[in-house]
Amino acid sequence: MYKQIIVIRNDLKMGKGKLAAQSSHASLSAYKKVAKSDPEITHEWEMEGQMKVVLKVQSEKELIEYFQKAKDADIPCVLIHDAGHTQVEPGSVTCFGAGPCDEKELDKVFGKLKLL
Repeated sequence: MYKQIIVIRNDLKMGKGKLAAQSSHASLSAYKKVAKSDPEITHEWEMEGQMKVVLKVQSEKELIEYFQKAKDADIPCVLIHDAGHTQVEPGSVTCFGAGPCDEKELDKVFGKLKLL
């Protein structure tokens, strides 16, 4: 089974709409990265129902640490920087998307994080 992980910074205290928008950016960006490198995985993920899990971290430092862990595990991932038009400063790192990829590989890296 395949799934996608979205990791959000909880310390930014973004509103629900902003969280949804940033999560969408992360999901689509990570999807496009995997679709380009391994379209079979994205096709299978789509057929399985496009499972996504949204997790939280408490700081930019923690977000970057998990992003690096994912990269070190060869999990395709994309950092999202906000334009700063609404709730956060321009260039703020708000979240990242990882996968879709094998859920067991994702769980090894992200299994200790809590749901948003």
